[in-house]
Amino acid sequence: MEVQIFGVKKSAETRAALRFFAERRVKTHFVDFVVRGPSRGELQRFAQKFGVGSLVDPTSKRYAELGWGVARYSDQTWLDKLVEEPLTLKLPLVRYQQHLTIGPALAVWKTWS
Repeated sequence: MEVQIFGVKKSAETRAALRFFAERRVKTHFVDFVVRGPSRGELQRFAQKFGVGSLVDPTSKRYAELGWGVARYSDQTWLDKLVEEPLTLKLPLVRYQQHLTIGPALAVWKTWS
C-alpha cells in the first residue's frame, strides 16, 4: 500500500496526514507544493470528483492576500490560478489508488488499510 500526499510542510493538516500514515506504517510519497507546484492534471483529478470549489481554501492567508473573496472565475480559470498559487488549496490532497480525499479525512483513510 502506498499513499500519495500533496501539501506543504507548514500545513498542520498535511503534517497530521503524514503522521497518520506513518503511525500505521503505510508507505507515503509526499509532494511538497513549495518545492514542486501542483500540475494542472493532478488538480483536475480532484476537481472532477469533488468540484473545483472544494479545492479552494477561503480561510487561507494567501487567499485573503490575493483578494479572491469576491472573485467569480470559471472552473478552468480557478484551476489555472490554483496551479499558480498552491497555498490557496485546501490541504492535504491524498490519493490511494483510485481513492481521493481533500483535507483531513481520518474516517476515510482508516477504511483504506
